[in-house]
Amino acid sequence: MSEEIKVPLQAYQQDDEIDLKELFVALWKGKWIILLLTIVCATGGVFYALSQPNVYKAEAVLASAGDGGSNGLSAIKSQFGGLASLAGISLEGGGADNKAIALAVLQSRQFINAFIHKYDLLVPLMAGKEWSAASGELQLNEELYDSAAKTWIREVQAGKSQMPTEWEAYKSFKEIFEVTESKDNGLMTLSVTYFSPILAKQWVDSLVVELNAWMKDKSLKETQDNIDYLEEQIQRTKIADMQSVFYQLIEEQTKNLMLAEVQTEFAFKVIDPAVVPEEKAGPKRALICIVAVLSGGMLGIMIILVRFAFRSKE
Repeated sequence: MSEEIKVPLQAYQQDDEIDLKELFVALWKGKWIILLLTIVCATGGVFYALSQPNVYKAEAVLASAGDGGSNGLSAIKSQFGGLASLAGISLEGGGADNKAIALAVLQSRQFINAFIHKYDLLVPLMAGKEWSAASGELQLNEELYDSAAKTWIREVQAGKSQMPTEWEAYKSFKEIFEVTESKDNGLMTLSVTYFSPILAKQWVDSLVVELNAWMKDKSLKETQDNIDYLEEQIQRTKIADMQSVFYQLIEEQTKNLMLAEVQTEFAFKVIDPAVVPEEKAGPKRALICIVAVLSGGMLGIMIILVRFAFRSKE
């Protein structure tokens, strides 16, 4: 029985050796196909890499501003937190919570669309083509936007607006905008990658300013609402002790309001401000060319292997 099994195993090993030799012969015979496809893909990769405009990345390093102006409120939270809850107001608001809220606001559609509208970024964002280092100006895609007539002329499907919608603008901005947080020290890096290094730097600076103003206005409104509510409760209650507590809460809320009004870096403090980048962040032209060469070689090998497989079945 053992001899009968040994013979076919040897035969299989011989067949495998023969197939492997044939495979190498087939690859050698098809070397010109592999070389041709490699040259074609490499040429296409070079042209593609050269056709891509340079992009520049502006970055700012930020740190959380702590309680975001709520130091006065935090000081009495432990003392009057329970009574404030009974009164119907919330004194919650730690730095970590405010930081998470601020980051969520920064990446929200409402904030980004408001930012785009305020700074009139729709045209450079959606129609920007490349930046001219000689003139220092952003060049627009004339197939999308008519600069002379100041109208959108892009081709769209029937029923869609030629002017980009807020959803399109939001998605385009999210592609060039990024926020990362360091796990070691909690610092955040806000960056914008765009054709123009000047605009990238300006947009980073403006984002920080607008986010701080947005969070500040939100806190001021909430604090004023709390004060109005407490004043209303004072008029309703006749208990002297409760009125005393309400007056102390109003006093601390008023202090919090005053602190917030004078604080400019409300949500985030700028540790390292953005500068105009002098070196491009992309495209990685050398990497594009290498990938194109490898892709061409692999495509050629695959074609040879498929042809070899079909011939082996015949």
